[in-house]
Amino acid sequence: MIKWITKLFSSTPKEENIEDNMKKYLIVGLGNIGAEYVNTRHNIGFKVLDFLARKEGLSFETVKLGALAEYKFKGRTFFLLKPNTYMNLSGKAVKYWMDKENIPLENIFVITDDLNLPFGTIRIRKKGSDGGHNGLKNINQILNTQEYTRFRFGISDEFKKGQQVDYVLGDWDEDEKAKLPERLEVASEIIKSFGTAGLENTMTTFNGK
Repeated sequence: MIKWITKLFSSTPKEENIEDNMKKYLIVGLGNIGAEYVNTRHNIGFKVLDFLARKEGLSFETVKLGALAEYKFKGRTFFLLKPNTYMNLSGKAVKYWMDKENIPLENIFVITDDLNLPFGTIRIRKKGSDGGHNGLKNINQILNTQEYTRFRFGISDEFKKGQQVDYVLGDWDEDEKAKLPERLEVASEIIKSFGTAGLENTMTTFNGK
């Protein structure tokens, strides 16, 4: 009788798989590949993931549609993805790795630059429009939804009329370079918080800081 009751209430393989998948997170840093883009404002997504990888002693491996590093922390597995599809086709890489690793939509976390926020300002949202950002626009189209978490990193809009592209694809100025390490440290803590404390707590703790 005891064995029968234990079997009745034990988790099925399907339930265990679902539970395991809920502990996996796809952290996507948006950017463009190539040496000329490494230190540009538009590549802040790559820069955040590179910072976390260096801090935790991780290495990126070239994989299908990107570079990937696997980070294990407090029972969670974070797949850090830098798409190699260029910004405007980021959705293809997101969808491929989301499906390959069976990661639920609520565990997708996309890091991107935002011209509408002052430099270094953090804004985390559980859903939203692309805001004119081509990377987010493509992800929205490929996933056919806007309901995934995005972490917008402010790069400000200190450019003259007609110079937006040059500004976004330009290097950080000296003042920004001096402040970036602290901002990147905060960004790395946000990633860990998303997987361990949950989205709502993460937004409460970090939004606007």
